[in-house]
Amino acid sequence: MINTCTVVLKYIRYTLCFCLLMNVVHAQVKEQGIIPQPYSIQKNGEVFRFSPAVAINIRDGISTDNLIFFNQYFHQLAGYNLSVKKTIAPSIQLSINSNKITEPEGYQLSIASKQINIIGHDQAGVFYGLQSLVQLLHKSNGKITVQGCTIEDHPRFAYRGMHLDVSRHFFKVNAIKKWIDLLALYKINTFHWHLTDDQGWRIEIKKYPLLQSISAYRDETIIGHKKDSPHRFDGKRYGGYYTQEEVKAVVKYAMERHISIIPEIEMPGHALAALAAYPELGCTGGPYKTATYWGIFDDVYCAGNEQTFTFLKNVLDEVLPLFPSKYIHIGGDECPKTKWKTCPKCQRRIKDEHLKDEHELQSYFIGRMEKYLNSKGRQIIGWDEILEGGLAPGATVMSWTGEEGGIAAAKLHHNAIMTPEKYVYLDYYQSLYPSEPLAGGGYTPLSKVYNYEPITKELSGDEAKYIKGVQANAWSEYLASMAQAEHQIFPRILALAEIGWTDKENKSYPNFLKRLRYEQPLLKQLNINLADTFDEITDSVMESADRQIQLALSSTLPGSQIYYTTDGTTPGLKSKKYDKPFLISTSGKIKAAVFSGTKQYGRVYEKDFHLHKAIGKTVTLTNQPQGGYNPGNTFGMVNGVFGSKLYNDGQWYGFNGDDLEAVVDLGKAQPVSQLGINILKYHWQKMWEPTLLTFEISTDGKNYTEVYRQTTFNDNGINAVRANIKTTQARYIRVKGTNKGIIPPGEYIAGAKAWLMVDEIVVK
Repeated sequence: MINTCTVVLKYIRYTLCFCLLMNVVHAQVKEQGIIPQPYSIQKNGEVFRFSPAVAINIRDGISTDNLIFFNQYFHQLAGYNLSVKKTIAPSIQLSINSNKITEPEGYQLSIASKQINIIGHDQAGVFYGLQSLVQLLHKSNGKITVQGCTIEDHPRFAYRGMHLDVSRHFFKVNAIKKWIDLLALYKINTFHWHLTDDQGWRIEIKKYPLLQSISAYRDETIIGHKKDSPHRFDGKRYGGYYTQEEVKAVVKYAMERHISIIPEIEMPGHALAALAAYPELGCTGGPYKTATYWGIFDDVYCAGNEQTFTFLKNVLDEVLPLFPSKYIHIGGDECPKTKWKTCPKCQRRIKDEHLKDEHELQSYFIGRMEKYLNSKGRQIIGWDEILEGGLAPGATVMSWTGEEGGIAAAKLHHNAIMTPEKYVYLDYYQSLYPSEPLAGGGYTPLSKVYNYEPITKELSGDEAKYIKGVQANAWSEYLASMAQAEHQIFPRILALAEIGWTDKENKSYPNFLKRLRYEQPLLKQLNINLADTFDEITDSVMESADRQIQLALSSTLPGSQIYYTTDGTTPGLKSKKYDKPFLISTSGKIKAAVFSGTKQYGRVYEKDFHLHKAIGKTVTLTNQPQGGYNPGNTFGMVNGVFGSKLYNDGQWYGFNGDDLEAVVDLGKAQPVSQLGINILKYHWQKMWEPTLLTFEISTDGKNYTEVYRQTTFNDNGINAVRANIKTTQARYIRVKGTNKGIIPPGEYIAGAKAWLMVDEIVVK
């Protein structure tokens, strides 16, 4: 275990150098904390003080080879080296005792006035004990101290992972190593490296040189968001790949930090980059081009072609020696069956193998590759679509579309890793402020990541043991630089670290934030471009007892106060002080800001309200909204808040293949002269306008009269339908929208169900 201490010492160097520069910050913090929160901490009131007399004692087979680095780093802080010798006190004792520390990766860290003891169950346990010690180091008035305590600690889950997509945007080796350092510091032990996709092939395969010269590059890259229409491009060739020697170096670097790297070689879908170089592997023979925009593509590996399997086996034969990990990720997600349905070879395969349909053909494909990897002593992991057509024996499911895949796998007694996009996708927006950098469509604030619980109530105690861990995913469509990637990953990956390591009974979001604030200066000192906006204002639009709209504002910043205005002016210390939720009585813009003392923290919060006759009224739906576009009630349809173009704010209601039929009860008959609704049209996100939209009115809820219809919606984005009608008495308003149904041929994701997206039924 030559490298058990190596990286930790690097962190000690970072931390100690940081302490030299940040004494004032440290002095303001009464108590230092550890991320992730340990299993137990018992303080003893003692203090360990570093001095030239302190020595390091390494026992039980732990290598002393790297202690010279420890002294090098320590010297930067203290101006002297710590000696390495067998001594009792004052000293730092490192040892392994699996009988005393029974949990894998577990450790005990004991700090007294004369001695620091770290006992690990294994080498990883010693390593993680040192990570905790790093976070506890404190410098004040030129003295380096550690507060006395005993920490008993071990991880909740064996698998604690972070995924990084390098296909959409390519990150160089130095960036990968930098992020691996941070994963190790926070006890994340798995790095899932997404190496191949439609937009680029990123690993050298010597048997297939065209993967380097063709598949690793694309002609240009989309500008802006995929949902924009028409698409715009930068006209610049883009790409790159890792040589096998570079991969070996990264894998070795990670292993020294007790991180296993799992490579992902995507199959049978997301294959355009590979097909661009080797078109004979596709169903049509091409020609194909490496994708220049983001999305899902119909052209996939041909499952009826033996050359496909020969190619993939040869690729894996070069990949496996580079990665000693037990698992190999084979993707398996988002594989359209369109080409397979019309491909003679695929249809012949279905017939010859006595398969029921194309879904079973995918299962055949995955099962065949699994057998090959099993023959090489490896196991497969795949995204939850590998459940389609039957789960391959021995496969581990990585559940991303929701939790259902992981639940289904666990009930079948298959191992599962929980990574649902709704909770742990780091490429999604982490705030709803308009100035937030471009990101994916979802919304996963730090609090939502932190509060995710991987063991769902649907699983029994016996089934729960098949949930092996949790992972956060960073897809790189909108991570065009290291700085952008870090802004998205940090600090949310620290929340993931605590999900994976800390027992749920020991978790506390306020306590986590307290520890995170202490970590912020260190992360910045390590040149991490973290998002430090998690204490900014968040809101809740609620219905009052008398069915009016009220707005609640909050901030997690300790000792702060919120000031707000209702006339659209910029809030300041002389504005109205927020102390409780308040009613929204007129249309207009609310602005608010957080102040710590006299200093404003973060960005100014803004929200527009549009009041009308249907505010707070009862809405009845014939069909229920689905997926991530089901807010759980109909209040958002009549709350005066319009959904944004980012469709991630919980205001939009989505109907996947189903029609909209909503009835608003105004409570009594009254004059109505304008009816409206907002429709979201983004064909590149499968969001289609209705083929027919109608408004009907009634006084009794039984007999309706149509007063407006519309069949065309021209704007890409939000179509704000406002129908001016002859003033009429009405109590009930019925809105009908006919779903596009199946997306037609030639359109993005043809053959899939269309989403009908609506928000705010307006009555004036």
